[in-house]
Amino acid sequence: MKTKPVIISLALFCLSAPVLADDDCDDPMADWQPREQLRQKLEAEGWTVYRIKVDDGCYEVKGLAPDGFRAEASFAPASLELMELEREDDDDNRDEWSDGTAGDQAQADRPVPRNGIVKGRPTMTVE
Repeated sequence: MKTKPVIISLALFCLSAPVLADDDCDDPMADWQPREQLRQKLEAEGWTVYRIKVDDGCYEVKGLAPDGFRAEASFAPASLELMELEREDDDDNRDEWSDGTAGDQAQADRPVPRNGIVKGRPTMTVE
């Protein structure tokens, strides 16, 4: 068995792991711009901002992006540069931020089967 390639591969992997894992913002706090300035910048671009908080040294924003999808984005606090953008509705189709009428209306428009079995609702017979 050739152990030299295995050892070299493990050594390279261990050395590269810290580089891959560093997604935090490292801006000094003295250079940070206020959250309100980020809010104004985003609203001028068409965002609807729900929340801005600090996470891993970055400003994390939750809201509606200009394209109309729910998003969670990370911004560098000193430059207010976009670091990462994640669509919130990629995982599922929940309407947790809407008023809930869209899902309710779609359910109401669907006809109920004649046999009384509705998908997603358990039935029980009492004798």
